[in-house]
Amino acid sequence: MKVQVRGMDRVVISRRPLGCLLRRPPSKSRIKVTVSEFSSRISGALITSALADQAVDARDRTFDASTSQGVDPDSTFEAARKPKRISPTRLIPGPIVDVDVLQNGVILVDKPLGWTSFDVCGKIRNMLKFTGVKKVGHAGTLDPNATGLLIVCTGRGTKFCDDFMAQAKEYSGTMRLGEGTASYDAECEVSERRPWEHVTDLDLQAVSERFLGDLMQVPPMFSAIKVSGQKMYQLAREGQSVELPPRPVTISSLRLWRSETSPQDVHFYVACSKGTYIRSLAYDIGRALGTAAHLVALRREAVGPYRVGDAWDLRQLIDQLEQQKRASLLSQQQT
Repeated sequence: MKVQVRGMDRVVISRRPLGCLLRRPPSKSRIKVTVSEFSSRISGALITSALADQAVDARDRTFDASTSQGVDPDSTFEAARKPKRISPTRLIPGPIVDVDVLQNGVILVDKPLGWTSFDVCGKIRNMLKFTGVKKVGHAGTLDPNATGLLIVCTGRGTKFCDDFMAQAKEYSGTMRLGEGTASYDAECEVSERRPWEHVTDLDLQAVSERFLGDLMQVPPMFSAIKVSGQKMYQLAREGQSVELPPRPVTISSLRLWRSETSPQDVHFYVACSKGTYIRSLAYDIGRALGTAAHLVALRREAVGPYRVGDAWDLRQLIDQLEQQKRASLLSQQQT
């Protein structure tokens, strides 16, 4: 059985038997009662829809009347739905005066060698338990073998992680010519050796210019990119190989120069966009020079306007937070 109800400028059609709508086989008497109920409900829905249309028309008239004043009701409604975010306060290195700023804070940390980004966040999260701050996150992973600027957001400041992550990055480091590894850095043993002595300083200058601008870069297998729910580095350690599509990146500046003590090592300084893998850049530069290459040192110098020179030494940060924790406990005991 089909029911079709026409009303105003809308048509509501049920394509299923009425028995399916009622979820049980209907009797003849039940059909009569249910059709009446159904018609009543449809009429109510159409009235509600008509009222909604009137509300939209009223809003449109408000917009027509307000355009001369440059007011867009849509923007007002959007602002009402989304509460305004308050930018986090940066914790400046030195004696901590008010630890409560970390309820909506950001900390620039000079990540030491051997620490993962997760380790740093975990340590800070543990130190902030006495403040009630539960959320701690970072704005861009640094490998354990890398050092430098790690932006850590706390409390409500974690809502700004993506904002920091989207900014351009600057790195310095060293790559070793003639040797390649599976991870493109010193985490794995050397698995490839190729001649490198033919590479001249002019070659370094030429290849640095070649890699400027917009590029398509293939991420390394040893990365945190997920494929079918698994991180790439986990698949790589299991011996699996997955071909990743190249991704667009931008190299704003790149400088290469030879080490004075070891001509096999090449130092670099690069400014690049979000998502650039410096390990892949080193690998690609090695190939462009007709040899192999892998990273032996990497340091993040800057993220947008924030520089590692303005960051906390992690040990000093921990000491300062420990002092604040002891002062808080002492204050509680006295009261």
